[in-house]
Amino acid sequence: MPYNKITADVLAAIKLIVGEDAVITNHAGLEKYSHDETEDLHYYPEVVAKPHTPEEVSALLKLCNERLIPVTPRGAGTGLSGGALPVFGGLVIAMERFNKILNIDEQNLQATVEPGVITEAFMDEVAAKDLYYPVDPASKGSCFIGGNISHGSGGPRVVKYGTIREYVLNLEVVLPSGEIIWTGANTLKYASGYNLTQLMIGSEGTLGIITKIVLKLIPRPTTDALMLASFSSNEAASKAVSAIFRAGVIPSALEFMERRGVEWVKEHDGIAFDLKEGIEAFLLIEVDGTNQDVIFSDCEKINQVLEEFDCKEVLFADTSAQKEELWRMRRTMAVSVKSNSIYKEEDTVVPRANLPQLIKGIKEIGLKYGFESVCYGHAGDGNVHTNIIKGKMSDEDWNNKLKDGIKEIFELTVSLGGTLSGEHGIGLVQKGYMPVKYTETHFELWRGIKKVFDKNGILNPGKIF
Repeated sequence: MPYNKITADVLAAIKLIVGEDAVITNHAGLEKYSHDETEDLHYYPEVVAKPHTPEEVSALLKLCNERLIPVTPRGAGTGLSGGALPVFGGLVIAMERFNKILNIDEQNLQATVEPGVITEAFMDEVAAKDLYYPVDPASKGSCFIGGNISHGSGGPRVVKYGTIREYVLNLEVVLPSGEIIWTGANTLKYASGYNLTQLMIGSEGTLGIITKIVLKLIPRPTTDALMLASFSSNEAASKAVSAIFRAGVIPSALEFMERRGVEWVKEHDGIAFDLKEGIEAFLLIEVDGTNQDVIFSDCEKINQVLEEFDCKEVLFADTSAQKEELWRMRRTMAVSVKSNSIYKEEDTVVPRANLPQLIKGIKEIGLKYGFESVCYGHAGDGNVHTNIIKGKMSDEDWNNKLKDGIKEIFELTVSLGGTLSGEHGIGLVQKGYMPVKYTETHFELWRGIKKVFDKNGILNPGKIF
């Protein structure tokens, strides 16, 4: 698709729509919008606009659609797949001014928010009303809810409470033509034609720009227990995961961490933790609810399972501060790994019982190609984040051979019944691996859907496929 540049008259029109103070054109100002948290990639937009109403978004999209100017929607820039990178330049529409919690409906257990609301801020706001929004990615303190929806983000509590798809009831969306629609209804059931709400979730800003969100809430759990189990091998830890569920317990979180990741967290983040010799892997297990006796009973069942898999030690967090420190160790792992080496992060997901084969296979592929890896993630739902570490790998191998190793990781993942991404999306950096899982029929269907929504292909081009 041959796109056009932003001319002086288009820039003047953009400023007229959003106001001159909400437009960025200087190189220094554009730098922030040239990258997200994906590796070290930079693509500069020509212009950044910061609208604050759906009507302004509509006018911007209508203008760019008529002039064939590429548009990249952007949330907080915390993505890990390059989804917010303006690879064709053009206009970035930054949604940071859409930052209001519009309504919390305690009668119907739902809330209406704008897409630029920070996830943790929303969680705290509903918690003050004894309500719960359980979708909490590692970057919850900075990521936007709109970006979470666009990428299908999850977090550790998906294992008990379900994915973000189960909490989005309705969306106000601006289409590339400028038309503003609501995708569904503010109801728990929906059986009225194609479900456009679900179609928008995970579409990575390629079909429309979200301007309002209606979210389902649930009653807040009143108590929880957190334990850290240590193992002498990755295999033993990962084998214990599915056994916990088979014992009849559904934890509210079940996270896997290998030793190298914990070591780097200790170095980078200064967390005081006694990392004993011979311990190679950990499971961080949380159980929550409203009945302390039931929680203790579940913990006892989990402990019995762990003993069957040669668990070396189980640490129970006795205080809120200790719980927070253990969670901080897990949540800062990605940043700590990134601080130590050039790396690439993959987001593999398989049925949870196949985790041992996945982690073992990733290590074998690393030996074959000469890269190291640090694995951690949401073991309870089979979602492992694989951080590939350059280490001593030559620049030539890193730039040329590594892609073959990554392809083998995805081939292994698919062979185990999994897929390429559990919660980070496909974006720019994973799209070349999509044929590992999907056929030309899939691509034809996706292209057809894209064409219906965005006939000129202006919205977040170059992503997913």
